[in-house]
Amino acid sequence: MTSKVICIVLGGGQGSRLSPLTATRSKPAVPIAGKYRLVDIPISNCLHSGIHRIYVLTQFNSASLNKHIKNTYHFSSFSEAFVDILAAEQTPSSVAWYQGTADAVRQSLHHLAVHEFDYVLILSGDQLYQMDFEPMIDQHINNNAEISIATIPVHVNDVPGFGILKTDANNFITAFVEKPKSGFEKWVSDVSPQMEAEGRVYLASMGIYLFNRKLLYELLQGNECTDFGKEIIPDSINEHRVISYQYEGYWTDIGTIPSFFEANLGLTDDIPQFNLFDKNQIYTRARMLPPSKISGTHLEKAIISDGCIINASQITHSIIGIRTRIGFGTIIENCYVMGSDNYQTLEQIAESHLSKSPIMGIGDRCHIINAIIDKNTYIGDDVQINCGEKLENGDYGSYTVQDGIVIIKKRAVIPNGTII
Repeated sequence: MTSKVICIVLGGGQGSRLSPLTATRSKPAVPIAGKYRLVDIPISNCLHSGIHRIYVLTQFNSASLNKHIKNTYHFSSFSEAFVDILAAEQTPSSVAWYQGTADAVRQSLHHLAVHEFDYVLILSGDQLYQMDFEPMIDQHINNNAEISIATIPVHVNDVPGFGILKTDANNFITAFVEKPKSGFEKWVSDVSPQMEAEGRVYLASMGIYLFNRKLLYELLQGNECTDFGKEIIPDSINEHRVISYQYEGYWTDIGTIPSFFEANLGLTDDIPQFNLFDKNQIYTRARMLPPSKISGTHLEKAIISDGCIINASQITHSIIGIRTRIGFGTIIENCYVMGSDNYQTLEQIAESHLSKSPIMGIGDRCHIINAIIDKNTYIGDDVQINCGEKLENGDYGSYTVQDGIVIIKKRAVIPNGTII
């Protein structure tokens, strides 16, 4: 039945919670795991589920996302498959930017009208998970549901951060509350014995929705609701057949710097919760890069992407992105280094050495702990980052600090000998 489904991936707004990583790029375009982009996660899940018609909605800093989509997702000329960007646009009926998730879909409905489909799958562009959508679609059809919401069991400590659902014996949703602060006991739902044993007895919305085409058009046309989670879903529960699809695999919202950092470093675990080595691999842009070259480096729980030149002393619990250059004697601990978009030539490197200015990458004898190094940065020799007392949150020009994590901004230049 996936042939009757069309998918919309919501690119989100300004992505301020992921700042400064979203200063020059949209949230779905943020690099993850050294070689992918966030948008590759929902798109790959769709493709593995047999859903091949996908729109990505965005409005802020969309140039790099457009480039990534254009260079990555190519299909046969004889196929109806596509992954297309729908950027916010002014039309005779609307001159405003997207006002929320529901408004973004509403303004894009006329683009969907040219296709044949019965169901619309709506996904978020800032989540990390591996999910087959086909069982969710089958449950939706078999139960004559009009809206399906993917839910995940969570612990009581996590309840205030989610929209929480209450279901009946047939998994139909009877009540919904957005981020409750108290009275949790009445929101306990039936879950599997394994989830119950872990204390995960509350059903949280994953922000993954499946709508019947006819109902979606009815709900969005003729009203001014702007958000699915706060308006459309709560208003629909008593009027329509809204069902929960329970998912018990790994899922995390990576819309903040701490969650983004934790999710990435978690990939270096011996058996990570998110399996990059699964047969259903994550698709991304195919780059013609050389293999990485590593000399004299002790590696422990490290992921090294393509095209790197590494002479570091030690890299521990870290991800090293594409085309990263790291100098001699450098120590990297608990870091995500995003890499570079291009290489410097030998002539450029020689000029930098003569002028005693940093080359692209990380220099010699550096020590960097608990940091995110954005793309195309120039970190000089003998630089120390986050090696002393805990730093205060704030924006310090070429870098920011959030919850003990130092984020070196894209294209920042950190001079030789700098201590942060």
